[in-house]
Amino acid sequence: MATLEDHLPDASSGPEVLDGPERGGTVEYILEHLRSGVLQGRYAPGQRLIEADLTQELRVSRGPLREAFRRLSAEGLLEIVPHRGAMVRRLTLKEMKELFQIRLGLEMLAARLASEAMAHPATRSRFEQDIEPIWDERARAAGPDYIEENHRFHDAVVAASGNEQLLRLTKQLRLPALMYQLTGTLTVENIAASLAEHREIARAILAGDAALAEQHVRDHLQRAIRVAEAMPQRVFAR
Repeated sequence: MATLEDHLPDASSGPEVLDGPERGGTVEYILEHLRSGVLQGRYAPGQRLIEADLTQELRVSRGPLREAFRRLSAEGLLEIVPHRGAMVRRLTLKEMKELFQIRLGLEMLAARLASEAMAHPATRSRFEQDIEPIWDERARAAGPDYIEENHRFHDAVVAASGNEQLLRLTKQLRLPALMYQLTGTLTVENIAASLAEHREIARAILAGDAALAEQHVRDHLQRAIRVAEAMPQRVFAR
C-alpha cells in the first residue's frame, strides 16, 4: 500500500542541510514558518513547496521538513501529490463553501460566549486591548498587513470566548478566506466593509448583546461567502 513517503520526491540525493533551531523544536519551527507563509500569502493555493529550496532557506534537514509536511497535510493546509510532493491545498468551490459554513457556526458561537464573558473585567480588558487596531480610521491597503490584522481580530473574539478548542478549530478554517483574499478580491472597498463589520461585532460583544453579536458575525461571514462565490472558476480546483 502506498504511503505519504511514496508520494514525496526521492530524498536520497544531495547533502543534508544542518538544522537551524535546536533539534527538539525543528518541526515546530518549520510548521510555524509554513503556516505563516500560507496565511500571509507567501505561499499561494496550488503552489508546490520545493524541498531543496526550503531545506536551504530554513537550514533544516529533509526529515523534519517531511514531518511538517505530513502534519500540515493532516490539517488540510497542504496536500501530497504523487510524484510532485507537497503543494498548498487548492479547494473546490464546494469545499470552500462547506468550510465557510462550518466557520460561520463556530464564530457565531465564539461571539456569543465572548459577549457573555464581558462581565469579567480581565477578559473585557484583554479583548479591548486585542481589538484596538480596528478603531484606527486610516485606510488599509490590500496585502499581508491587513490579512494579519483581520486574523488577529477574529482570534481576539474567539480568545475572549475562553474556549481553547474553538480557537484551534477556527485557525484551521482560514484557508477558504485566503483563496479570495489573495486573488484580487481583497479590494479597498471590501476592506472598508470588513472593518465596519468588525466594529459592529466588537460593539455588540462589548455591550454583552450575544444575539446581536451572533447576527453581525453571520452577516459578516455570509458577505465573505458571496464575495468568494463571485470569484472566477479558474481559482478553484476541479
